[in-house]
Amino acid sequence: MLMIAILLGFLSGGSSAGLIAYVGRLMEQSMTQRSIGVIIIFLGLAAIALITNILSQMLLIRLAQQAIFRLRMTLSQQILAAELRHLEQVGNARLLATLTEDIQAIAEAVRLLPFICIDFATIAGCLFYIVWLSWDMALLVCGLAALSVTVYQWILKYAKRELALARDEQDNLFQHFNAITDGVKELKLHYRRRQVFLREELQSSAANYRHHSIKGLDLFAIIVNFGNFVLFFTLGLVLFVLPRLFTISFEIISTYLLLFTYMILPMQQLVGRLPVLIRAGVSLEKVESLNLSLIDRTEADAIPPAIAKLWTTLQLNGVTHTYQTDQDDSHFELGPIDLAIHPGELIFIVGGNGSGKSTLAKLITGLYAPEAGEICLNGKPIHSANQEWYRQHFSVIFSDFYLFDRLLGLDSFDLDQDAQTYLKQLQLDRKVRIEQGKLSTTSLSQGQRKRLALLTAYLEDRPIYLFDEWAADQDPVFKDLFYTQLLPDLRNQGKTIFVISHDDHYFHIGDRIIKLNYGKVEYDREQK
Repeated sequence: MLMIAILLGFLSGGSSAGLIAYVGRLMEQSMTQRSIGVIIIFLGLAAIALITNILSQMLLIRLAQQAIFRLRMTLSQQILAAELRHLEQVGNARLLATLTEDIQAIAEAVRLLPFICIDFATIAGCLFYIVWLSWDMALLVCGLAALSVTVYQWILKYAKRELALARDEQDNLFQHFNAITDGVKELKLHYRRRQVFLREELQSSAANYRHHSIKGLDLFAIIVNFGNFVLFFTLGLVLFVLPRLFTISFEIISTYLLLFTYMILPMQQLVGRLPVLIRAGVSLEKVESLNLSLIDRTEADAIPPAIAKLWTTLQLNGVTHTYQTDQDDSHFELGPIDLAIHPGELIFIVGGNGSGKSTLAKLITGLYAPEAGEICLNGKPIHSANQEWYRQHFSVIFSDFYLFDRLLGLDSFDLDQDAQTYLKQLQLDRKVRIEQGKLSTTSLSQGQRKRLALLTAYLEDRPIYLFDEWAADQDPVFKDLFYTQLLPDLRNQGKTIFVISHDDHYFHIGDRIIKLNYGKVEYDREQK
């Protein structure tokens, strides 16, 4: 399809150039010499140019949109397939900038691709006719073209560098935009912090982006006007210089003028679209670099087999995980951790801030792979090939959970009815309705949103649950209900439950308490 589209584009451009050439020949004839055949040839060339132009654009539009669709889907799939730890290191700002700004820049360039092909084909057809008319003129045009391309390349190198610097600054801008949306309450409550953030962080980054963008676009403005100058210079050469140097008929001079005049618009359009193409090139390099880093850290992607609902033991044997902290380039190491978990246990994981509770939760649930040691389910070691299968055993609500507005991946026949039963149990039946698996609203308080997340966990009905500070945003009545009724009910169903919590006056409900201190298990105590 691509080759057909390009051939049609060149045929369109060639037909346009042929039409101009034919008009030039007609100018040499008197009106009496122009027969009906002349009109048929003129209309035929015009029809070919028009039809092939339309067909080429339609084919290229479909190819371009398909390419963008594949790029978006491939990049999204690779992000979801990458290791969580690697995604955390890349950062949300860069991921969002790539998924939005970079893809949009590439899409804009792809949208212009049909028009660029047509303009290029038109210019190529005109130049071919110039060569056919006169080798002397062709050599002159080639010399001017070589000079122009040399100047273009020199200016383009600096323009591309400035746009690349602007794109790098865009990652910082997205990070600051995230700070505005996520930290708006903190910024509103502290006037001086807000002003320093606006002046030293956001304004500085936005000014750098503006500076590099202006420099890059200024250079493109110079390129566009230099291209116009070359065209007008060539017109002046044809009008005033060539007739003095060579014996050229008036008809050929007229044809040259017609050709160069006709080439002005496609040349201006072609050069004027260079900034879009260069931006797309910079964005494509960003996408490719992110792609490569994601591919290097991609997990095995295969449809997992059915989970082991009747499991007997979950073991962590010498499991460790290390990551760099923000202070003095030091490293925090969790482990080695040795644990043996059994069905039907209610386990509290406790410890101070920074003790490694959340990291342990990600290791237990398979979101992090151990750097040393191994995790075994029913005596079966968990590795990259079966990690996806292992993760399907867990329903988890993290403290920074995300709430979808649909019950995705749940296709039970009685889904709406079951969900409505749980909504009543969670005291949300008067605020939320569920129709065909879609929640009527998610605009609720944080505590109520966590209850909706718990609703999803109930409907998943998996053998192991993990709650990370789930009760922190609940009112006292529902917090008590969660600890004294909901958790024991899950345990009575044979579920294993991990609860990360600071609510020590409810610890007596649990079967075990695992306390972490600076990445080590300080004690693992069963409660009788």
